[in-house]
Amino acid sequence: MHYSAAEVNAIPVAEFTFAAIVMAGKKAPFLAADARVHRANWSYRRGRGPLTNLGLTVGIVGFSRIGRRVVERLQALAEVTCLVCDPFADPEEVAAAGARLVDLPELLPQVDVLSIHAPQLPSTYHLIGHGELARLRTHTTVINTARGSLVDTAALEAECVAGRLNAILDVTDPEPLPATSALYDLPNVMITPHIADSLDSEIRRMTDAALDELERLRTGAALRYEVRESDLTLQA
Repeated sequence: MHYSAAEVNAIPVAEFTFAAIVMAGKKAPFLAADARVHRANWSYRRGRGPLTNLGLTVGIVGFSRIGRRVVERLQALAEVTCLVCDPFADPEEVAAAGARLVDLPELLPQVDVLSIHAPQLPSTYHLIGHGELARLRTHTTVINTARGSLVDTAALEAECVAGRLNAILDVTDPEPLPATSALYDLPNVMITPHIADSLDSEIRRMTDAALDELERLRTGAALRYEVRESDLTLQA
């Protein structure tokens, strides 16, 4: 019998991702980076695409523990549209969370923000590559809080260097990126050092969940977060 704390670890990642999406709607991280250069001249905010969260269209790749929570949190935004791509998701469950299940080619050209929540598996390596990035509209923000290998780093770097796409990356491939990576110095890219998951006081939540599972095991109650062998083909 195996147990995983992934369910409770999903909470801070979903919180971080939701905050990143809201900031991406306003292009806040990228405008903040430019402010250091332009100082008192605020005309630089023009030409960045819409600076709004009203009517935002968000694409969620992977209706995972985290992806589902992100969709649910996004319902707090006015007139938000959530599109989900996941070949294993139940359309009714996706709809109940507030999103619509579509395939990836349909999702990509519609979104203002693309947020990645798929597992790291051989089949998902470079799931978002050159072809997928090319289908995104100009000024779309790519958010990755899952695993760096899901995105082709070289392809994303090329799009960001050209100024066509923005990125908020809590994970990269490799991790950390080489010191020479152009992504570090681009005003349309924000990189954080893998901080979205449970850290500091958030670890207590994982400890409490583990102790609760041990108590359930002791008393013969069903585990809340049991990992079954059949789950392993779809989980990292």
